[in-house]
Formats: sequence, structure tokens, C-alpha cells
Amino acid sequence: MEKTTQLYEGKAKKVFATEDPNLVIVSYKDDATAFDGAKKGTIEGKGSINNRMTNYLMQMLEKEGVPTHFVEELNDRETVVKKVSIVPLEVIIRNVSAGHFASRYGVEEGIVFDQPVLEFSYKNDDLHDPLLNTSHALALKLATKEEIDRIKELSFKVNDILKAFFLSIGIDLIDFKLEFGKTADGTIVLADEISPDTCRYWDSKTHEKLDKDRFRRDLGGVEDAYQEVMRRLMGK
Repeated sequence: MEKTTQLYEGKAKKVFATEDPNLVIVSYKDDATAFDGAKKGTIEGKGSINNRMTNYLMQMLEKEGVPTHFVEELNDRETVVKKVSIVPLEVIIRNVSAGHFASRYGVEEGIVFDQPVLEFSYKNDDLHDPLLNTSHALALKLATKEEIDRIKELSFKVNDILKAFFLSIGIDLIDFKLEFGKTADGTIVLADEISPDTCRYWDSKTHEKLDKDRFRRDLGGVEDAYQEVMRRLMGK
């Protein structure tokens, strides 16, 4: 599978067309951004880790009945995925209070919720991804009610699977962001990535942060944290 024209470049990835109109190649970068791109930097090796971790977890989810865009890992940084039209709803699943949830509602970080919290935000950089509810999404015609119901169902299923898996390797899955896309025939599939860029991971015993918060908050040891998650995940 060969790359042809570049279709898109985002903060963390580039997407290339292939000779197959239904498949694209995603190439992961080491670039790091935070706070709507106001903070920029580089996390050495991040692209490789995020690519391999995403593919590992996507294949695990596929086996559990979650449809994803994953097709084939080409190398450390590049993966073939199904071409999808991204549903402009970012899904945030929260198991523990942290980040924006804690600051928005004036609570401390680390409160374990009785049940997971699901939030939607409108995927729109110009508007800074505002929070919205199902009624807003329907009014804006971002998705149909059936699509939203399916996205909710899959998101909670992903949370159940990943939370249990990460706990088995000594990591608490605090919260994470998901994106979904529609294939040519309209099937909703999990897209984008699952990595320390899009998830909050805390060590189960020490509560040490093992994710992008180390970059956001200038905690140091960013590369070490990403590598530690990868080591536990892949057993290397």
C-alpha cells in the first residue's frame, strides 16, 4: 500500500490517500500541542508509541465486537485505515474527576464517579470545541438520533473494555476522548486514536500521571511516561 496525495495535516497526524479510494494511510507525528495549540512542543518517539498503542487497542476492541477503522499497521508510524467521514462530535468518557471537569465544576481531581460520565463536544477548532448535548447535536444536524445512540452505546462499551484492561496492567483509566466516523455505507466505526495524547492514565498505586498532562502541566518526564505505558501495554 503506497501513499499518494496528502489529504490532511492535523496537530498530531497526517493523512494520505492511497490507490484504494476506501483506504487512507495515517502517519503519526512527534509534534505536541496543548490549550488549543497555544502550547507547542515535541515529544520524542510519541508518533511511534501512539501509532502502535492505538493499533494494539483497536484490534483488542475489534475482538470484543467494537467496529473500528483499523486495517493494517505498515510500520512504527504509519497505518492503513478505512476512509471515513468523521462525525463532528467528540465523546469524552470520564471515570474520575480531572482536567476540565474538575476546573469547570469546582471539584478536586481524583473523585471516582459512581458511573461513567459521557460528554459531547462539538468538534470545531474555531469555536474551541464547545460542550453540547444530544438536543444541540440534533439541532445542528451533526448526527441523527440513531447515530448518537450508537455512538453512546459503543463509547460505554469501549470504556468497560479499556478500563478493565488498563487496570490489569496497573493503570487507572481516568478519562479519554473518542472520535467516530462513518464508512462509505454509513456504518459507525471508532476512528482517530487511543493513546496518552487522548487518554488520562494514572498509575494505580502511586497516581503518577502517565499521559499528556505531563506536557500540559510542565511536569517533566513526558517521554518516560509514554514509554512506560507502552512497556506495560506491550510487555516490552
